Amino acid sequence: MITSIFNKSKPINFTIVFFTVLLAFAVLNIRHVENPFTTSVFLKQTLLFFVCYISIFVLNFIVDKNNLSQKSNYEVVLYSLFLLALPQTVNNPDIIYANFFVLLGYRRIISLRSQINVKKKLFDAAFWIAIATLFYFWSVLFFLLIIITLLLYTDNNIKHWLIPFTGLLTVFLISISASIIYYGSFFGVFKSLPELSYNFNAYNSTPYIIIITMLFSFGLWAGIFYLNNIKQKKKAFRPSFYVVLFAVLIAFLIIVFAPNKNGSEFLFLFAPLAVILANYIEIIQEKWFKELFFAVIILVPFVILLL
Repeated sequence: MITSIFNKSKPINFTIVFFTVLLAFAVLNIRHVENPFTTSVFLKQTLLFFVCYISIFVLNFIVDKNNLSQKSNYEVVLYSLFLLALPQTVNNPDIIYANFFVLLGYRRIISLRSQINVKKKLFDAAFWIAIATLFYFWSVLFFLLIIITLLLYTDNNIKHWLIPFTGLLTVFLISISASIIYYGSFFGVFKSLPELSYNFNAYNSTPYIIIITMLFSFGLWAGIFYLNNIKQKKKAFRPSFYVVLFAVLIAFLIIVFAPNKNGSEFLFLFAPLAVILANYIEIIQEKWFKELFFAVIILVPFVILLL
């Protein structure tokens, strides 16, 4: 019954997603933000809200355009529920912006499946990921997705291997120029430097333990079926599904490397993991198990709110 609401693309689904994301921001500001709620804070949170909401539309576009699901809206609902379960993910503006640009990079990488305008798509993908890196350094790891995609398509065109680096170099040179003009130094524009930390003590609380357990246990379980299901896809579509899987692994590395482990680093994981879980929900044959699986994912965020 619950799954039937989201098993087809409907406008009502995006209304539900809108209010779920809105609730995540409300919970963040009530529970986790100690600063007084001023007009400037309201405007800042409104901007971040719409960036998060637009990111969900970008995810939906990627999934629909590249047939990554069976035309359902599970992925956008799951994404919004992840935000609600871990509202700290919307507490870091730099990561919100970086994740948005990474999604734009995903869009170009996965669209390489069509083998149309390959050079432009490679440049665009590297360009967007490079911009994301300006906001959060470890976003640079997603550049590996471009290399992995070229390997998956066994692309032997040397120009295709060089173009992504020109995209990175373009953003770097523009950033250096802007830094000299506005800051009077070469690297003043760079917000994030390559720091890392392996201190996971911040996750040692009941809400973190519950949501991390759900994300990784459900993700691992769904991932096994996702891998098996890829073999049943048409050969031309398989690289796109593998890209999603590698995106999850890279997001996991970012969580491990993140210098400030405050929960916001999980945002990079939500989009690819939502696609994997959506695919799994779609292939579950037992109606009762599909309902139970999806119901647990819906209930967990609200249970965490009570803690």
